[in-house]
Amino acid sequence: MSEPAAGARSTGVDPTGLSPTGSSVPEPEPADPQADELPYRMVRPYRVRFEEATAAETMRTAIYLAWAADIAWQHSTALVFGRDWYAARDLFWLVRAVKLDVLRPIRTYENVLVTTEVTGYRRIAARRHSNVFDASRGLLARLEIDWVMINERGVPTRVPDQMREFIADRSATFDMMKVSLPETPPDAAEMAFGVRRRDLDPLDHVNNSVYIDYFEEALETAGQGSLLTMIPRRYEIDFVASAGRGDRLLGRTWPLDGGRACRLSRVDGTEIFRAKVTRP
Repeated sequence: MSEPAAGARSTGVDPTGLSPTGSSVPEPEPADPQADELPYRMVRPYRVRFEEATAAETMRTAIYLAWAADIAWQHSTALVFGRDWYAARDLFWLVRAVKLDVLRPIRTYENVLVTTEVTGYRRIAARRHSNVFDASRGLLARLEIDWVMINERGVPTRVPDQMREFIADRSATFDMMKVSLPETPPDAAEMAFGVRRRDLDPLDHVNNSVYIDYFEEALETAGQGSLLTMIPRRYEIDFVASAGRGDRLLGRTWPLDGGRACRLSRVDGTEIFRAKVTRP
């Protein structure tokens, strides 16, 4: 297929004025992936703050997940499923798994656009997709996040039918993401630490994005900090259980698939988190 001439704007319309069926009705322009299309997609601007950056003047990886969770709640609230709605029904969303592709580093104070949309449902779960774009419409990162709905007892529960309004194809579903790791080798590098007050969310659990900081700290402790600047790179993350106030944790990392794997457990051996970073 030939490219449009320099400076030309592609409209998605057949220059003959005819649709593929031969009628005179023009084809609609494709949706702009960087524009709101409520109720299905929301787009919001974000800016990298000083405290969100590394010493190399690039954004910490954890911030991608923080942005994706924040805009997901904005989207839900805009569709009247706000925190009060969930509290009245004793329902909660928990992040179960994440796949994050970092395609280009984001600099301190850089302005970006973040999108969110629901791409599928299961009985007790939903998947959201997010993109991060720069000011020139270049794709910087993409995320797939699987969320599980639970009740006040922490038991997975059915997603209310009205949530289907989030998605154009209400029959769309997906296979839950999962990170399968081999047994931790005896020579794995180790990092022991305690949960800090600043790591906790309003539910008194370690915030999901903080686990990425734990993972990357474990990599640096193992002398593998170069993986954190590898471009492109992919994070696959599986949240197995929750860590909370006062927990003592042990992170173990080892080489896997050309990258590095991590298993995070409480000191009593209870697995909390498993992940790996590789090239996509």
